Amino acid sequence: MSDTTVPFEGDPLIAPSSTDHPLYESIVEACRTVYDPEIPVNIYDLGLVYTIDINDESEVNIAMTLTAPGCPVAGEMPGWVAQAIEPLPGVKQVDVNIVWEPQWGMAMMSDEARLELGFM
Repeated sequence: MSDTTVPFEGDPLIAPSSTDHPLYESIVEACRTVYDPEIPVNIYDLGLVYTIDINDESEVNIAMTLTAPGCPVAGEMPGWVAQAIEPLPGVKQVDVNIVWEPQWGMAMMSDEARLELGFM
């Protein structure tokens, strides 16, 4: 037997976002205003934002990652994301959490990001 803990088969590694919430699209657009300073593409199109969870009280919980654990802005990025979302009309509160599972990879980038970075 292995000592390694694995998720149950079929468990999603990334929780679903609240895509049907009226604030969802404006929160996505706010995320697109935040850039990783080392890469000229916004964090949403880079695929760094894993989950945008919005509850019935319009409290927003963001699960995101960074391109690498040693990212020089790791301590600042959650604040930048929260500052972009908090001013939106209707948003009550924003919590941004950095997660490392699943690990970010270039396959998570949007086609626009790949094109911008010359990968297409």
